[in-house]
Amino acid sequence: MNQDSIEPAIDLHGRTPPAFIAVEGPIGAGKTSLSRKLAATFNYQLLLENAGENPFLERFYQNQKNAALATQLFFLFQRSQQIQDLRQGDIFEPVQVSDFLIDKDRLFARLNLDEDEYQLYDKVYQQLTIDAPKPDLVIYLQAPADVLTSRIQNRGVAYEQGISREYLESINEAYSEFFLYYDDAPLLIVNAEGIDFVNRHEDYAQLVNYLLTIRNGRHYFNPTFL
Repeated sequence: MNQDSIEPAIDLHGRTPPAFIAVEGPIGAGKTSLSRKLAATFNYQLLLENAGENPFLERFYQNQKNAALATQLFFLFQRSQQIQDLRQGDIFEPVQVSDFLIDKDRLFARLNLDEDEYQLYDKVYQQLTIDAPKPDLVIYLQAPADVLTSRIQNRGVAYEQGISREYLESINEAYSEFFLYYDDAPLLIVNAEGIDFVNRHEDYAQLVNYLLTIRNGRHYFNPTFL
C-alpha cells in the first residue's frame, strides 16, 4: 500500500491557526524543527533565536561559570533586538512562529548565574524595557534528559557535545517549574520523547490537528502510536 495514502491529512479549510505560536523546551527537544514545519504549513513568518550566533556559547559549554554572564547577556540583547526590529517593521502582526519565548531568558539567567551576576543581568533587563507580544499559543516540548542527550549527540554540533546530563536535568526542572505557573497564553504541553516531527508525518499531522482545536487553557498532547 502507498504510504502516502494512509498518512493523516492536515485540513486547514475553514480552520484558523493561532496567529502567533511560540515553541519552547530544552535543547534537543525539537523546537526549531517544529517551528520550521509549522511556519511552512501555515505560511507564517519564522523567528528563530539563532543560538549559533552567540560567540560565547561554545566557551559556556566548556566552562559554564566563566562564560555564563557574557553568554546570557548576548542572548538577552539578541532577543530584545529581534523583538524591537519586528516592532519597528510592523510585521509582528498575526502569522508568526517563534522557537523561543523572551520569558525564558530569565529562566536561564536564574539557572546559570550566581547572585551578583543575576543582579547585574536583571538591571540590564529592566533597562531594555522589553515589550514582547503575547503568543496566542505556546507549545512546550518535554523530553527526558537521556533522550535530549541522544538527540544532541546525533545532530553532531561540536560545541554541544560537552553538555552534561546533569545540566540537561537542571534545564528540565527549570522549564517544568516555569510552565507549572505559566498562564499568559494557551499552553500545549507535548510529550516529545517518542515523537519525530521531521521524519514521521503522522506524528506531525496529529499534533497540528490537535493544536487547531485549542482556544484557551492548558492542554496535553501525549499520542500513542499503533
